[in-house]
Amino acid sequence: MSLDLSTRVTELLGCRYPIIQTAMGWVADPRLVAATCNAGGFGFLAGATIEPHLMEAAILQTKALTDRPFGVNFHMYQPNAGEIVELVLRHGVKAVSYSRSPGKQMVARLKDAGVICMPTVGALKHAQKAVEMGADIVTVQGGEGGGHTGSVPTALLLAQVRDAVNVPVVAAGGFHDGAGLVAALALGAEGVAMGTRFLMSRESPVPDATLNRYLGVKDPAKVIVSRALDGLPQRMIRNELLDELEAAGPLRRLRLAVGCALAYRRLSGIGLGQMLQALRNRGELTLAQALLAANAPMVIQKAMVDGEPEAGVLPAGQVAALLDARPSCAELIQNMVAQAETRLAALAARVAAQTPSDNAQESRNAAVSR
Repeated sequence: MSLDLSTRVTELLGCRYPIIQTAMGWVADPRLVAATCNAGGFGFLAGATIEPHLMEAAILQTKALTDRPFGVNFHMYQPNAGEIVELVLRHGVKAVSYSRSPGKQMVARLKDAGVICMPTVGALKHAQKAVEMGADIVTVQGGEGGGHTGSVPTALLLAQVRDAVNVPVVAAGGFHDGAGLVAALALGAEGVAMGTRFLMSRESPVPDATLNRYLGVKDPAKVIVSRALDGLPQRMIRNELLDELEAAGPLRRLRLAVGCALAYRRLSGIGLGQMLQALRNRGELTLAQALLAANAPMVIQKAMVDGEPEAGVLPAGQVAALLDARPSCAELIQNMVAQAETRLAALAARVAAQTPSDNAQESRNAAVSR
């Protein structure tokens, strides 16, 4: 039989399966997004690391590669956030994802145009705030997930948010196969989101030298959480740069941060005034941390674009330690669906195999517990 995996998430996003490819900077490009969507999932373009005219080109290229709906990711605090939103509206993009709510006015503008708003959160209070601001779907990322992350495991965070909001919830952090999809659905999620698994797919643009670092991880303990980069907890594969940052003093970190800032200005066209404003608003971060936070795309680019994994950061979920192959997006999604069907059939068989006495005993136990 064919497994029906439709949920409120698939209905809202217009995809066949509740499998979401997240918007990884420098990784979630038109080819990867289109391949995901063509295979029945839903992909998000990374819009937080490139200029608006390049974002528009990426949207148009994605449309040329797929007739399926897709989304765009951006950050409310990036200087060109308003321009990205206008591109989304102009080109009829189906959904947006973001990590910090862009404000009720911007959310309302998106929703009025029929754009699905789908923030990613790492804490219950952030999920509640996002829904209050107008989110249509909330993605909850547990501590197992890659990049900036929280400390609450996915299963616990999902249970908290599922019971606290009235919109569909997507689970992220630790998912890579059909068994995980079934588990997430059983826990009350209406889909799963994956970054590391798609990063390690055949359509991923990541250079082989960097992908080999991901494929070489066999121990989840090697995918660590560090604050060395920008003062915020991030889960990354341990490498030469991270070890250096962990051991470096303030001067070394500042020199690295200044170099990244200058490179990012040349790439993005961000003005000096905007850069200085970001530094003035750095809060408790050191100057080096604030610079690295503002220019993190350049540090990630070293690994994800330039193919220098030792000189950049390698954001990854702990699930990287379980992955040893590079399937195409079509193979990945179809395998997940087949695995989910097999797992559900096995569970159904176990229930059917119960004897009448087993069922009677369960009924008695249930009565006692009441």
